[in-house]
Amino acid sequence: MKNILVISTSERLNSNSDILSDGFIKGARDKGHKVDKVSLSNKVISFCRGCLSCQKTGNCIIKDEANEIIDKMIEADVIVFATPVYFFEMSGQMKTLLDRSNPAFNADYKFKDIYLLMSAADNEEDTFDGTIQGLQGWIRCFENCSLKGTVKAGGFTNPKEVVQNSEVMKEAYLLGKSIL
Repeated sequence: MKNILVISTSERLNSNSDILSDGFIKGARDKGHKVDKVSLSNKVISFCRGCLSCQKTGNCIIKDEANEIIDKMIEADVIVFATPVYFFEMSGQMKTLLDRSNPAFNADYKFKDIYLLMSAADNEEDTFDGTIQGLQGWIRCFENCSLKGTVKAGGFTNPKEVVQNSEVMKEAYLLGKSIL
């Protein structure tokens, strides 16, 4: 059994990326894994100041809700990010959390497997490339982990719209169920 942390980064209620995360969670739980979901909606997460104090102390000097999430990230075996794609990139909330996760860099983090669930209004072939590349940059800083899978849900503009696409919902479910 794996300890899986799903981080939903959309600010919009009933967002398509959040619904994809629920499908992933169902698959992972059906496989017997423990899943904790954190939504960044309404969380107070300040921008990283770049002071690198966390590299010496293991803790961020900024006292906000990011610290609890980072602690959960360090303890998770698997981290799943669910994000809407805006202007061919991850949400600002996700990027801010990734920047703030610097205390995990020198920590004895457990995560090895990273998954990425994305939804976008655009449905071009390269719609998700920037988001994947941005997350890959973060992953490169953690030499013991890698991107294990993605779901690319393009062509969805309105909240809850992804539910009507059984193919993409099945893909999210099966990706969650595939975790060993």
